[in-house]
Amino acid sequence: MTKCYLTVGSNDLDVSFAFYDPVMSALETKVAADYPGMTRSYMMPDGFQLWVTKPQNGEAAAGGNGHTAGFHTAGTGQVDAAHAAALANGDTDEGAPGPRPLYGPDIYAAYARDPFGNKLAFMTSTDTE
Repeated sequence: MTKCYLTVGSNDLDVSFAFYDPVMSALETKVAADYPGMTRSYMMPDGFQLWVTKPQNGEAAAGGNGHTAGFHTAGTGQVDAAHAAALANGDTDEGAPGPRPLYGPDIYAAYARDPFGNKLAFMTSTDTE
């Protein structure tokens, strides 16, 4: 059973999957569910799932202003890899990998947006590396 998940909307699943497959691979996820033409779920090693789907109400998907999907990573290398995969697959940069002292003395993070405007954060604490 999924204990915690996030759903992001897509207006073109092929475009979204071409983006999310390499980004989620950099985060060492596995595809947990795949319903062609409707949705795909990526499962993180800790069980958290990201669902990429067409909106169930039939309306257009739109990124939320002020919303960010944050992914905890295994270290700075994974932050860098996820951010690089995002930029290489159609995402826009919202903040290059690096220290984020505003969020804490040991926080290292990067930010990007998917092709439909959903903001993503990849972060780790450098005190555990």
